[in-house]
Amino acid sequence: MAPALADPFNDSSALREFVINQGNGVKGLSELGLKALPKQYIQPLEERTCMTNIVSQGSIPIIDMSNWEDPQVAKSICDAASKRGFFQIINHDVPIEVLENVKDATYSFIRLPAEVKNKYSKEHWSSNNVRFGTSFTPQAEKALEWKDYLSLFYVSEEEASALWPSVCREQVLDYMKKSEVVIKQLLQILMKGLNVNEIDETKESLLMGSMRTNLNYYPKCPNPELTVGVGRHSDVSTLTILLQDEIWGLFVRENEGENWIHVLPIKGSLVINVGDVLQILSNGRYKCVEHRVVANGSNNRISVPIFVNPRPIDMIGPLSELIASGEKPVYKQVLYSDYVKYFFRKAHDGKKTVGFAEL
Repeated sequence: MAPALADPFNDSSALREFVINQGNGVKGLSELGLKALPKQYIQPLEERTCMTNIVSQGSIPIIDMSNWEDPQVAKSICDAASKRGFFQIINHDVPIEVLENVKDATYSFIRLPAEVKNKYSKEHWSSNNVRFGTSFTPQAEKALEWKDYLSLFYVSEEEASALWPSVCREQVLDYMKKSEVVIKQLLQILMKGLNVNEIDETKESLLMGSMRTNLNYYPKCPNPELTVGVGRHSDVSTLTILLQDEIWGLFVRENEGENWIHVLPIKGSLVINVGDVLQILSNGRYKCVEHRVVANGSNNRISVPIFVNPRPIDMIGPLSELIASGEKPVYKQVLYSDYVKYFFRKAHDGKKTVGFAEL
């Protein structure tokens, strides 16, 4: 007999079985019509969203990329990366239909039956490069996050053809490929801002040697004020390119203070943020910033980030050009795969992962 809807998941093992082992995720929980949030998702008071600390979107720059080689555009991007860590770009080179297609493909995957999605979970799939999951690191979290996701690490078109779900494969590959042009434009500008005028093959590999795309799903939540979609964190990327839908949800910490800025969804725009790697490579000149996603009580929400990363085998530390010009290094050289392992071993904890690379 099915448990009563009042509190069907009082037992953590029942919740784990339904959400993780059976692959229902929080989508499954949302569709049960629960009147109250299962206690496993209730965040500590300090991690919940205090709406009095929300400020307007005004201080996240919106940058027009239609003339990306204009020195004024370059200055706006470098200023945003060094002062804010976040900005939005409009009139970029990724066609709007590519963005719409990948949003549709995200819903196509999310709507698959739980048993089909569950085939791509860590426990069942043959490759770590494809991962269906829920929350962030369930085994390390005191309170779970209200999110399901499919994570796709790009190795080659051949591997993607063999391993990625067919319902979203072509759309994600197209999104990644078309975004590469914009990623290279942004990195060229940001490197020039550090007086690194040439991106040779080695440097390109360090900046964008690997890429991962996530299809994120945040379903309606019975008590959104008690939980989070994603907790406070900075990304372990060089840059993150984020496509968000029209539902609000992304918030960025303002100047490391108490206030959070809402990143207003703009149709056709891409949200860009500096990751830990770029902060480390720039010796602290460019800033990665804490951000989080709130849960929503009335709408389902999706987002599709591309994480632009070094390769796992790369060493990350302040760029040699900066040290050669007399800067004192703030960070040591760290193997990127070690840095990423450290990040995924723990629950979200703001910007604490950067400390792993500090001297």
